[in-house]
Amino acid sequence: MSSIVKTPYSEKVIARLPQHLKRFIVPQNYELYSAIDQAVWRFVMRKNMSYLKKIAHKSYIDGLRKAGIGAETIPNIYGMNRILKEIGWAAVAVDGFIPPNAFMEFQANKILVIACDIRQLENIEYTPTPDIIHEASGHAPIIANPDYAEFLRRLGKIGSKAIMSKHDVDLYEAVRKLSMLKEKAEVDKSTIDEAQKVVNKLQKQEQGFSEMAKVRNMQWWSVEYGLIGSMGSPKIYGAGLLSSIGESKWCMGQKVKKVPYSIDVTEVGFDITKPQPQLFVTPNFPYLMEVLEEFANTLSVRKGGHEGLQKLIASESVGTIELNTGLQISGVFSDVILNENKDVIYFKTRGGTALSYRDKELIGHGVSCHKSGYSSPLGMLKKVSLPLEDMTSVDLRAYNIYDGKLLSFEFESGVKVAGINITGIRNLSGKIMIIQLRECTVSYKENILFKPEYGTFDMAIGNDIISAFAGSADPESFIELYNKTCKKISALSEPPSPKVDLELLAQKIRDLRLSKSYDKKTLVGLFKTLKFKHPNNWILPLELLELAKNQDLKVKINKHLQEVGEKNPKLKSLIGDGISLIKTMN
Repeated sequence: MSSIVKTPYSEKVIARLPQHLKRFIVPQNYELYSAIDQAVWRFVMRKNMSYLKKIAHKSYIDGLRKAGIGAETIPNIYGMNRILKEIGWAAVAVDGFIPPNAFMEFQANKILVIACDIRQLENIEYTPTPDIIHEASGHAPIIANPDYAEFLRRLGKIGSKAIMSKHDVDLYEAVRKLSMLKEKAEVDKSTIDEAQKVVNKLQKQEQGFSEMAKVRNMQWWSVEYGLIGSMGSPKIYGAGLLSSIGESKWCMGQKVKKVPYSIDVTEVGFDITKPQPQLFVTPNFPYLMEVLEEFANTLSVRKGGHEGLQKLIASESVGTIELNTGLQISGVFSDVILNENKDVIYFKTRGGTALSYRDKELIGHGVSCHKSGYSSPLGMLKKVSLPLEDMTSVDLRAYNIYDGKLLSFEFESGVKVAGINITGIRNLSGKIMIIQLRECTVSYKENILFKPEYGTFDMAIGNDIISAFAGSADPESFIELYNKTCKKISALSEPPSPKVDLELLAQKIRDLRLSKSYDKKTLVGLFKTLKFKHPNNWILPLELLELAKNQDLKVKINKHLQEVGEKNPKLKSLIGDGISLIKTMN
């Protein structure tokens, strides 16, 4: 089977994505899934589908069918698009963890990102690492519900603009590394322990929830671990529960507290490595949207102001402020001067900065132009009642503002600007966004903020910061924005490093099942080999038990599986569930 099924729809979906998102898309490399991987998928899916039809929301069961996801075979991600097209979504393969803002942006574009890797047999009940079981079988089916799909899209749109803290970035990278190491087949314990220490240290650092952390909390308690319906008898819709054969049972028990869903979920953190002590119940999917809108009104992307700018400064990452004129400044913000009312009267960035309007970079104002940073005053001119941005050509002449003329004016804040006017840029409504000056000096009290030797001063015009958000207004302005977080640790980039003999046995058993042509002698031979060479393996004997028709052979396999379970209590429940499934099928 090919790495990617190139359907016209798949190609169209990928083509319309911005370049900074395309870099995360990878081939699925379907041929690298081993027979044991297929057995893991088959076991989990059959067990889940048998149990979840009783406790999952109806949309999930219907969605499995609509998304073309079955129990027998790991799905081809790009092949799923033929079916997902019908519900207006698409799927792409990504390499494990991707940055939170990028993940949200995919979601905003109605793109389901699916990690290609699949959990190891040892982590069959639960894995902290994104994998194809979690994302294909957990996320994909439920988006068939239109109300839920719209909530997911809106959450992505809002979340993609949420501001991260530096602590968020550090913790994200640490958790990503730890989770991926835990899923790699051959990593020594000391390496994992060291990675765990870093995560523990960061988690112990007391930090208030950033905007992105709050978005992540909302995503966790709804999209990942959400319940829906009545408080007394809720159903599952969260992908983390739907894809975990351990937690889907655990969550319905009395030990897990059920709490009404509200904006309070944004203030409730979680531990990705442990079962959740409480879950939140929404009465219906439209209610999720109501809470989301309430939450969105608290974010800097809608509030702006000095608080938003200061959050961007603290993030030490590329962010954007938008002024009331529509001018957008994108870069790493470093400094701000506030007046006594906490209004922003001057701001500064460091390093490459881009100026945009309506999310498109202004010609001549990219990072190559403002490569050393950018700064500007904001506010009203002193003793001038008309905002500078609202001045017509006549108004400008009245205030002696001409091209090529030496200008000197003072803002109400006390910031002074003096230089020779070059030109200006207006927005589509005629408001002035930028005034360019040469030989310019900008000062505030005793401080010189800008000197003539710095070059052209492109003064931003505006009174208010109406929005502040993470990332660049025009993503193409910072094409290297995600380079640091795009380093890959992948389990499916090369053939698995299996116990070769075990993999060969697994493939033989899979071939027999698919061919539906086998005899007792063949099955007995495979069972003897498994028992002798791999006495602790349990999933392949279960596969043989399903194929066995001879009663004597069935008894022997059952006895062996019971012995494996007694030696390893953690496996006892899994084995018991597997035997029960086979009995139900027969």
